[in-house]
Amino acid sequence: MAEEKRRPPERNAKEMRRAHLTSRAAILAVVACAIALSLAYPVREYIAQRREIASLRVQQRVAQGQVEQLSRQKQRLGDESYIKREARRRLHMCDPGAKCYVVLGGGQSSGQDASRKRPPPTPPWYVTLWRSVDAADRRR
Repeated sequence: MAEEKRRPPERNAKEMRRAHLTSRAAILAVVACAIALSLAYPVREYIAQRREIASLRVQQRVAQGQVEQLSRQKQRLGDESYIKREARRRLHMCDPGAKCYVVLGGGQSSGQDASRKRPPPTPPWYVTLWRSVDAADRRR
């Protein structure tokens, strides 16, 4: 009987140790969750900022390309021969003393070729309806 009385206290001690370890594990889990939650927002912000930096770098490259294109255009506009060529081409201007001719309709082909390329326009629905009614009356 003395042995039986001793065993239950040993079991109680083991159960106490298990309960104590369980509470320690619970506290450890709560602390780990608190750390994870406290780090979640800064990590999310860091990732968002990295994405924004990447998109801004792309925008910067596009803007730099536009700046280079505009600087080339500015350089061309400073060239007098380019300005004269564009004035002749766009504004049909001539040099003093030169004879200039403007060909009217030069971009179009002959009337027969143009009519072959384009299909005849489709008449509105009411014209088609009236023609069918008129054709039906003529047959009688």
